[in-house]
Amino acid sequence: MKIFSASQIYEADKYTVEKQGISSDELMERAAVQIFNWMHLRMQGAPVKIHLFCGIGNNGGDGIALARHLQEHGYNFEVFVVNYSDKRSKDFLLNLERLKDRKVWPTFLNSDSEFPEIGKDDIIVDAIFGIGLNRTPDTWVVNLMQYLNNTGTFILSVDIPSGLYVNTIPENPEGVVEADYVLSFQAPKLVFFLPQTGNYVKQWEILDIGLDAEYLTNTKTDYEFIGKNEVLPIYIPREKFSHKGTYGHSLIIGGSYGKVGAVILASKSCLYSGSGLVTAYVPKCGCLPLQTSLPEAMVLTDENEDILSGISYDMVPTVVGIGMGMEKKEATSKAFSDFLNKYKGNLVVDADALNLLSENKKLLKKLPARSILTPHPKELERLIGPWKDDFEKLEKTKKFSEQYDCVLVIKGAHTIVVYDGVGYVNSTGNPGMATAGSGDVLAGMITGLVAQGYEPLQASVFGVYLHGKAADIAIEKCGYQSLVATKIVEHFGEAFMSLLEVPEMPQPESVEEN
Repeated sequence: MKIFSASQIYEADKYTVEKQGISSDELMERAAVQIFNWMHLRMQGAPVKIHLFCGIGNNGGDGIALARHLQEHGYNFEVFVVNYSDKRSKDFLLNLERLKDRKVWPTFLNSDSEFPEIGKDDIIVDAIFGIGLNRTPDTWVVNLMQYLNNTGTFILSVDIPSGLYVNTIPENPEGVVEADYVLSFQAPKLVFFLPQTGNYVKQWEILDIGLDAEYLTNTKTDYEFIGKNEVLPIYIPREKFSHKGTYGHSLIIGGSYGKVGAVILASKSCLYSGSGLVTAYVPKCGCLPLQTSLPEAMVLTDENEDILSGISYDMVPTVVGIGMGMEKKEATSKAFSDFLNKYKGNLVVDADALNLLSENKKLLKKLPARSILTPHPKELERLIGPWKDDFEKLEKTKKFSEQYDCVLVIKGAHTIVVYDGVGYVNSTGNPGMATAGSGDVLAGMITGLVAQGYEPLQASVFGVYLHGKAADIAIEKCGYQSLVATKIVEHFGEAFMSLLEVPEMPQPESVEEN
């Protein structure tokens, strides 16, 4: 699913109006009908008090139009117009007159107005600001939004939480509505998924308002949201007459005294994700643990007992995953540098291998084309330097990816894979994954997918999705706190199987546009 910028959404609105021969207020009516249908399906006429807070732009116009449908179906509601400017959009004024024609009189709120009393069991509909906001709201409007947040009442935001910008972080973190649910028109917004802005959105859902399909399909975006529908075309089914050699030979390199577990997790993950063969290259201290805990894997050992001091093997791997538990000792650093001088195949770089790259940036130029790097936030900062906010982080990541022709996997609540100027935002995963070894498992899975013939970008996007999906399945049985990395690996099979499930499509009741 594409994630459109604000300018692209405005262009889509304009294109739709012209191509379909409709007026802009008809498009607004579509939005209002879809919001009402969503609410009506869940409320079914419940006698709950609904407080609509509407701005004076098009987002407010959506809220005003919604009020009309609520009245038609007998809901208990009141409308407040947040009168923050003398400028009003044409479609807002049009819908305001339609509402007054039905004898519904909004209350206008100004800087000297008292805020209305709202019960905890009521519902707030937030339609104050939309995606066009580009400045900090006035102090009294910020106070209003803080008041709404502090009521403890369920807040439903129209398109985007008021006060949240589309392409930058808020100047005043207090001046943003904290939405329990956001109904986003046609596509999600990038800010829903970033650490500094995603906390304002607990849940979100897409409403299709009929924007022109041709425009949406043909318009290239800088970001895409990756769900099941996006990864299904990537999936490569197994052939009947295949064998273990068909699915590649992965080499996992890493480990040090006390950190062999990282290699075990990565190797196990690599096998469970479908790599035909897996060999682990570890210091001598890792041989017995690997042979006993993972009999399906082969083991090669370094001459050194405790760390990697040289990387030598007589096999031809399909892909190498390197860095898990590797340490950054001087001998290991030299071994890693020597390895990069010789190896030109598929490569997944994780953990201490990333830190070694950060400490010796000249090694970055030795990376094979389309190498996959899987940093957590601190490792990413060491690679690309500090950033002032999440948007600068993404831009610096894109530049780094282009400079070194590598795929970057930015791990987080919504892991983002970056390559060739595009970011792929993952939809799966949960807070239980904040546990030791989860990153080793991800690196192992991506390595295993590359071994089977997936292109580096495909393997990264698909691996991130399956990794999160396996964790989502696991927490249903063990909960967040008890989720460990091994449990994620053990649920890979169910994650793969979930790709074949066909969801039931609900048939909601709806109202027609007026």
